[in-house]
Parts: sequence; structure tokens; C-alpha cells
Amino acid sequence: MKVKSIIKFIPVAVMLAFLAAGCARDTDSSVQAPAAKTMEKKTEADVYTGPIVGKSNKAKTISITVGKGAEAQTMMVKFDDQTEGVEFAKKGEAAIINWEQRGDDKFATVIKPKLAKLPEGVTEIKVDELYQLLEDQVPMTLVDARPALRYNQGHLPTAISIPVPLLKEKKAEVLPEDKDKLLIFYCGGYT
Repeated sequence: MKVKSIIKFIPVAVMLAFLAAGCARDTDSSVQAPAAKTMEKKTEADVYTGPIVGKSNKAKTISITVGKGAEAQTMMVKFDDQTEGVEFAKKGEAAIINWEQRGDDKFATVIKPKLAKLPEGVTEIKVDELYQLLEDQVPMTLVDARPALRYNQGHLPTAISIPVPLLKEKKAEVLPEDKDKLLIFYCGGYT
């Protein structure tokens, strides 16, 4: 009698096993590989670019404005000891923040300064190159674009002070008439 009772439950047990394991489950790795690639792919949504609105070292958060005009939004990300470039998250400075989702929170992984693109025909020189030009006494106009207070605290030899906000109104007065003369601007940060 016990054997007959057990035999009655075999079809039910087999059916439950198929339902639990999944009938006709395809375990071919080539079918599952595209889904794995999709999850690894980094999207533009994982990067915020814009001016830093605020930074709280106590809460370990950074607020950044993303987008322009009416579409601008302020986004917040957290940072931790593994976040690279936290020093570039300064209020009012433009930054690029790469982030990743951890649970319900977005964490900054890398923060970089967003540098302005140089206009066509303008090149960047390194400090060593400028030092050599000064040593060789190459004829040039050297412009300190920092605020006047910083210029008064100290500046490179022969440099004239034209803070960026005054550049448009003073350029005719102080910039060389000879357009082929070397013209070098410097400042104290990322511009």
C-alpha cells in the first residue's frame, strides 16, 4: 500500500522538479554572453559634466549642475576614500564626474577638471618652455590673467596684469600691435 501511494506522487514530483528547474532552459554560453556585455558597457549616464554647486566633506557628497538652461538639473553623488580626484570638486569649477551605482546611491569613482578648449591657432606651452623663453630673453608679451590681488602678491618677470574679466576692455591698450609677436597668458588654475 505504501508503494502505491508513493507511485501516485511520482508524476507530481517530476512536474514540480521541471517547474523549479525550468523546462527547456538553454545553458549555451553564447546565448548568455550578450547580456553580460550589456551590463559591462559604460553609458553616458554614468558621467556628469558641469559646474560644481557644492561639496560637503562631512556628508561626503558633491552636487553638480548637469545640462543647460531650462533642462539643467542638480545631481548629487557621494564620494569615499576610493574616489580619485576629489580635490577637483571645487564650488564654481567645472568638473567631469564618473560614477557608479551602489545600492540606492551614486558614488563618484573619478573626478577630473573640465578644461576649456583652446581656440584654433592657440597652443599650450609647459612651464619649462616658458622658463627657457624667459632665460633666453625672447621678445614677448607676457600676461598674468589672475586677479590683481594675486598679481600684486607676486608674478613672473616682465608680466603685465590683465585679469580675465578686464581682458575685453583693456586688450587694445596693452596687447602688442605686432600680431606676429609672441603673446603668452598664464593663470593660477584650470582655465
